[in-house]
Amino acid sequence: MGVRKRVLSGHRPTGFLHLGHLVGALSNWTQMQDEFECFYAIVDWHALTTAYTDTRGMTDFVIHTVADWVAAGLDPQRCTMFVQSDVKEHAEMHLLLSMVTPLPWLERVPSYKELKTQLEDRDLNTYGFLGYPVLQAADIVLYRADLVPVGEDQLPHVELTREIVRRFNSLYGDVLHEPAARTTRTPRLPGTDGRKMSKSYNNTLQLSDPPETLHAKIAKMMTDPARARRTDPGNPDVCPAFAIHKCFTPAERLVAIDAGCRSAALGCVDCKKELAGNVVERLGPLQERRGALLRKPEDLKEILRIGAMRAREVASETLDAARSAIGLGEHA
Repeated sequence: MGVRKRVLSGHRPTGFLHLGHLVGALSNWTQMQDEFECFYAIVDWHALTTAYTDTRGMTDFVIHTVADWVAAGLDPQRCTMFVQSDVKEHAEMHLLLSMVTPLPWLERVPSYKELKTQLEDRDLNTYGFLGYPVLQAADIVLYRADLVPVGEDQLPHVELTREIVRRFNSLYGDVLHEPAARTTRTPRLPGTDGRKMSKSYNNTLQLSDPPETLHAKIAKMMTDPARARRTDPGNPDVCPAFAIHKCFTPAERLVAIDAGCRSAALGCVDCKKELAGNVVERLGPLQERRGALLRKPEDLKEILRIGAMRAREVASETLDAARSAIGLGEHA
C-alpha cells in the first residue's frame, strides 16, 4: 500500500452543528478517514474573524463540536482532530504568508464582499476579516495537504492558496506544497425559513435538538409557497421540507410523498410530521452517543490534546522549512 494522500479541513466553532453539517461535511469526512490521512481542525481563530465581539460560548462550542464529530463517526484512531489555536505554528505561518500576499488578491475573494453584505449587523472592516484567506492558506500548507474538500463556492479560497504557495516558492525556493481542491457534491439543505440552513439565519435543525424541538421546528417549516390550501396540488421540487425528506426518508417512500403532494392527496401538515419522525429516528443513535461523550468532557479534551500533538509534529516541520528558506534562524 502506498503513502496515503493528506487531507485538511476545518469547522468554525460559532454555534451548534446542524443537519446540513451532518449530510454535508461530516458525511464526507467519515468516508475520507479510511482512504486518506486526514487532519480536521476546529478553527477557533477563524471564528474570531466574524464573531470577535462575542466569544462567550466558544469554549463550549469547541467541546460540543468534537462530541458531534465523534458521534457522527470520526475516529481519533483514524484521523487527527485538533483545535487550531492549540497549534501556534498556524499563527506564524499566517504571518509569513501575509508578507508575500498582495492586497488586491484578498479584495477580489468573492466571499469577502458577500459576507460583508450578509452580516451587515457586524463590523467586518478589520484586518482579520480581510486576511482570513491567508490564515486559511496557512492552515492548509502547514500540513502539506494534497486535497482540501470544499463545495464549489469555496473553490476560490483553494485557488488563492495555490497562488500564495506559488508566489512564496518563487521567492524562496520549492518549500511549500501546492494543494488541490476536492469538490464534494453534498445536498444543500434549506433551513426552516427556506433559505440555506445556517447558524447566521437562525433557521437550523440542530444535531443536539431534542425530539420535541425538532417536531416543533419542522411543523413551522416553509413548504411550497404557492400551495395556499390543503386541497391545492403542491410542487415538491420547490418545497424546502421535501429537500430534507430526500436525505432522511427511504427512497421508496419518497416516491409516494412526491406523488401525494402533486395530487394533493398528502397535506403539508402530515408531510412534515412524517419528516420530523424520520429526522428524530435518524438522529436518535447519534444523540445517544453524543450525550455519553459529553458526560466525559475530559475524554474529549484528551482527543483534542493528542490531536494537537500529532498536528504540531507535522506543522513544525513545515514551518521550520519555511523559516529556513526565508533566512529566519534561531537567535536565542
